[in-house]
Amino acid sequence: MLKGFAMSEAVMTTATVNGQAESKIPMGVKVAYSAFMAILIPYYYHAYGPSNFLWFCDVALIVTLIGVWKESKFLISTQAVAIVFPQFLWCLDFFFNMAFHRPMIGLATYMFDPEISLFVRGLSLFHGWLPFLLLWLVSRMGYDRNAWKAQIGICWTVLLTAFLVLPGPDTLAGNVDKVFGWGETAQTVMHPVAWLGIVLLAYPLLVYIPSHLVFRKAFTDKVK
Repeated sequence: MLKGFAMSEAVMTTATVNGQAESKIPMGVKVAYSAFMAILIPYYYHAYGPSNFLWFCDVALIVTLIGVWKESKFLISTQAVAIVFPQFLWCLDFFFNMAFHRPMIGLATYMFDPEISLFVRGLSLFHGWLPFLLLWLVSRMGYDRNAWKAQIGICWTVLLTAFLVLPGPDTLAGNVDKVFGWGETAQTVMHPVAWLGIVLLAYPLLVYIPSHLVFRKAFTDKVK
């Protein structure tokens, strides 16, 4: 019996050493994603400046890149919690605009602006495929139940950085994460710090916690 257990353990160890059976993300996915990021990062940096990478969708791109190569269930889960639901809304707005030639909620309106080059709009299509990639990754890697807590920390760090560092919404990056107001300009209804407080609570309450509850139930057999 002990001999059989030892042989079984040896087989598992060999599989781990050889690596093939342990890799849950195909190399083609890793390479394709990295190639896309090799184009997007320098272009966005040159066109919009480093502050553009404070957008949660861009944070998700970078964290997912790391998570894909490390095959980190935790990192991938944080970004699934962060952007799957908001990006689904982007997809709905995009297809609604495509079908009826008017925005539903305005998230993807810029995709139909002829003043914006097709190249830029092509890069921005990641808003449409990234949430599905993250769901696929979670289905393969599993869902980390502590991801939502970590994402709240990431969220608050990003929002506070944007609020303290950026001069306002009138930058090349725009109104990053709506930290200065709901629209493209700064809100004037309340004190800026009061608005910041609302935003700090809104993301966890409206996005992260509901997403966590859905993922915990949807990936029941793969919850860590």
